[in-house]
Amino acid sequence: MKPINVGLLGIGTVGGGTWTVLTRNQQEITRRAGRPIQISVVADKNLALARNVTGGGCRLTDDAFSVVADPHVDIVVELIGGYGVAKDLVLKAIENGKHVVTANKALLAVHGNEIFAAARSKGVMVAFEAAVAGGIPIIKALREGLTANRIQWIAGIINGTTNFILSEMRDKGLSFETVLKEAQRLGYAEADPTFDVEGIDAAHKLTIMSAIAFGIPMQFDKAHIEGISRLEAEDIKYAEQLGYRIKLLGITKRKTEGIELRVHPTLIPARRLIANVEGAMNAVLVQGDAVGATLYYGKGAGAEPTASAVIADLVDVTRMATADPENRVPHLAFQPNAVADIPVLPMAEVETSYYLRLRVEDKPGVLADITRILADQQISIDAMIQREPAEGEMQTDIIMLTHLTREKRIDGAIASIEKLSVVRRKVIRLRLEELG
Repeated sequence: MKPINVGLLGIGTVGGGTWTVLTRNQQEITRRAGRPIQISVVADKNLALARNVTGGGCRLTDDAFSVVADPHVDIVVELIGGYGVAKDLVLKAIENGKHVVTANKALLAVHGNEIFAAARSKGVMVAFEAAVAGGIPIIKALREGLTANRIQWIAGIINGTTNFILSEMRDKGLSFETVLKEAQRLGYAEADPTFDVEGIDAAHKLTIMSAIAFGIPMQFDKAHIEGISRLEAEDIKYAEQLGYRIKLLGITKRKTEGIELRVHPTLIPARRLIANVEGAMNAVLVQGDAVGATLYYGKGAGAEPTASAVIADLVDVTRMATADPENRVPHLAFQPNAVADIPVLPMAEVETSYYLRLRVEDKPGVLADITRILADQQISIDAMIQREPAEGEMQTDIIMLTHLTREKRIDGAIASIEKLSVVRRKVIRLRLEELG
């Protein structure tokens, strides 16, 4: 049977892994797909690198636009990344009637609505399993495996760099800055780690999962995003004493008033499986009404784990290429005319529990003043630690865990607490999720 010809755009880490795995497992992949899948052309600005990876096994070019215009290419695999030229290439490939496979979460989170609409109008597929959680098949699970369920919430460790940093901070008691330098030395963090440590990468991935889970458009611009760069080692230690671990979580929930879409450091009970995901690993916890909680765990990045997802998409597209477009699995799980314009809730309306750390003067009446302010905002305390000050110290830390409350109430309480003359620094506030 005639092979499917693939045009590969970018042969860096993931592109090189895709070439290697597709070549190594060619026979097995052909048996699954029903026909051979071959990379017939690779586009990369670094032709020497492309030649070294492919060993001259296909045509090479430094002009990616010639690939998306090539009439002999059936599927374009976009592994360039970013919002710029990648968007132009993907839209041009679609315009030319080619199916697209991409690992570009940033592109889809920001421009996915436009890209999927273009693909529908041309009757082609855009597949993107590799865009979220590397080798973990979470997109297929949400879009197909859990299709009988009304998804209630998703909570995910979906950035390996930040999870490595938090694991090291907890294990070794080191500061964020110290561990970040080590992560960069080991290759877990980029020279400019902003997208990872400030939560932007996780928010891109969460936006995609939220759209699939709840049948809503991509709404990255409405996500609440906080990273880990201001997290202090003391809070990791105090959380541990209270039976919690801190992870950077992407959380999206279906509520009566709308959808929660948020990324931030989060306390999770240490007994939860997801709290024990360490190092650079990823995990996604999905709660469905019929199935209950399901956990997906594995490598969220790397050459071959991500290539595994890219090639799975190639096989899916190959199988479905001749199917009537109306009978294919929709890009965002729900039929295009059934996508709902449900609002994303502002953070002030989000309801969760909180961890508060207050540095106060060690004198009588302080705790009474603080609890009165919390009571005025209808916030009740679940647990508390008051650290004994060291000999000669005149200040101490009070750590509180609250019951469920709205963010706007916590905001009001913190504003009032910080006005007290006995409070010596800004209140540290972290969110807490039981994930039960």
